[in-house]
Amino acid sequence: MKKLQKLTNEVGAPVADNENAITAGPRGPVVMQDVWLMEKMAHFNREVIPERRMHAKGWGAYGNLTVTHDISQYTKAKVLQPGAKTDLFIRFSTVAGERGAADCERDIRGTAVKFYTEEGNWDLVGNNTPTFFIRDVHNFADLNRAVKRDPRTGRRSAQNNWDFWTLLPECFHQVTIVMSDRGIPASFRNMHFFGEHTYSFYNDKNERVWCKFHFRTQQGIKNLSNKEAAEINGMDREYHGKDLFDAIERGDYPKWTMYVQIMTEQQAKNHYENPFDITKIWRKSEYPLIEVGVLELNRNPENYFAEVEQAAFTPAHVVPGIGFSPDRFLQGRLFSYGDAQRYRLGVNHNLIPVNRAKVEVTDYHRDGAMRVDGNYGGAPAYTPNSQGIWTAQPDVMEPPLDLDGAMYRYDPKDDPTDDCFRAGGDLWRLMAEDKKQVLIENTVEDMAPVTKNIKYRHAAHCYLADPEYGERFANAAGLNFDKVKELSKLSHDELVEATLKDMD
Repeated sequence: MKKLQKLTNEVGAPVADNENAITAGPRGPVVMQDVWLMEKMAHFNREVIPERRMHAKGWGAYGNLTVTHDISQYTKAKVLQPGAKTDLFIRFSTVAGERGAADCERDIRGTAVKFYTEEGNWDLVGNNTPTFFIRDVHNFADLNRAVKRDPRTGRRSAQNNWDFWTLLPECFHQVTIVMSDRGIPASFRNMHFFGEHTYSFYNDKNERVWCKFHFRTQQGIKNLSNKEAAEINGMDREYHGKDLFDAIERGDYPKWTMYVQIMTEQQAKNHYENPFDITKIWRKSEYPLIEVGVLELNRNPENYFAEVEQAAFTPAHVVPGIGFSPDRFLQGRLFSYGDAQRYRLGVNHNLIPVNRAKVEVTDYHRDGAMRVDGNYGGAPAYTPNSQGIWTAQPDVMEPPLDLDGAMYRYDPKDDPTDDCFRAGGDLWRLMAEDKKQVLIENTVEDMAPVTKNIKYRHAAHCYLADPEYGERFANAAGLNFDKVKELSKLSHDELVEATLKDMD
């Protein structure tokens, strides 16, 4: 017979009764002396931590990355050397929905990977798309507010979404992806994911190149139609989480092949558009995919809250051999992600087991709420110190980066090489006919409640990407195509002015 586990209170003392309150007489009121009841109620009131502002609904799993190819000419990161096998934790998520949202919504999917390397943790934060909606971190909060609930109605608003997206033409490529058949993956296992941003590699000679990270599913791409997704959401709002969990439980471990794209510093200086603009892609015909290894997921968490909800990621966590770039959106994320976790989980969130490095940490950080280790005992709390404790390691410093130009608030639209519609047009022309039709139908359906002025603004963008794209959307949305062509001849500011009010 299995031995019963004994119930204790919060500090280990035995609890005599967990079902009946202490009352003044058999029918009297509860007394304050029932301290275990007070503890249970007080703890319950505080069990829900603030949810993530974005990516609130998510699922996670453990696995490893095995490096099968040699890219040491580009990076000295030990995690990426041939034969290296590194444990990891990954969290998949929707972006706009709250913690109770349905899994199968039309949205991009967040993908955050924590690699527990021998040189410290490396967090790679991205999505299932190679680009993003915006490129300047000043628009970060505004994008998130536009896709969240309307402050007056408390409901999600297609009008707000499309107003914001069409006022920033750099959103166009990402919008095309989200409205395509890939806007609702059939499962996390059946989608690619990307680091999105441009990062840097530097090798043991301190030579820098720029890189992008790609993870291509070995399970094949599968997606859901709006109708299929609606039916699933009506039956199982946790469909993607269940699919991932069940696949791992039955030993059907999902795998992705990891690749990088490489661009030299000289190539970046001569590139025909800003290579650090996250709304742009690097064409694979120009910068081919270089195989690195295989990422496999093979273990489910034991406790959702402890391991998935408390998992914390920030792109600021890199290791020697991997660095940042002048990507202005990445620069903002370097601060915002870690700061969000300090608010959500506390200043010592990196001591939570799922976030904790597998190597010794000696960072001089002390004290703070929920400090659960020895707090470095009596070791010096300052640097420099005469004891030679925890000195910096200049040998891992990145090579210097030359910068050009005056300090100023530059608008990328003023750059003559900036083209917000080239990539979206290329994507349209790559699509098979049935995929084009799905894109048009999804867009028209999503924009059904949106006012005509915003539909015309989007139609003009479609036309600028590809005339066929513009004509088919205009016709399907019931717009005057001649008016769309006239609007497409306007500058961005003129187009905004012409479409500020609703149009007949």
